[in-house]
Amino acid sequence: MFDFAPTELLVFGAVAILVIPPKDLPKAMRVAGHWVGRMRGIARQFRSGFDSMIRDAELQEMEKKWAAENERIMREHPLTPAMLEMPPAIEHQEVPVTVPDPVEDVPPPALIVEKPVVAPKPRKPRAPRKKTTTEADNATS
Repeated sequence: MFDFAPTELLVFGAVAILVIPPKDLPKAMRVAGHWVGRMRGIARQFRSGFDSMIRDAELQEMEKKWAAENERIMREHPLTPAMLEMPPAIEHQEVPVTVPDPVEDVPPPALIVEKPVVAPKPRKPRAPRKKTTTEADNATS
């Protein structure tokens, strides 16, 4: 409803640049965007209300059709006394219910791939650091 084509936006922008001074242009664009957003929100709300009214009307129409069809079927096939008789009540019997064990999220054994455990490499002992001449001078003083 409030959609703008790119050419319309270009024309609108060109007129805005000619009419509004550059200093006030950002504020004017912000205000225009605000009002366009509000108009779109109102249009969206109106459209959703209209759609819900149409949906309700269609539902009522379908319910009337179903009621008429049900009446037609009942007229064509009336209930007989045999249909109205209730079957004898069945005693309540407890039937054992078996519940399967929960399936775990574990892959089959053929798909499990074990990584070999590798021992860490032994570290080589470090050689003692050689003292530089400045360190040797500082150590003797």
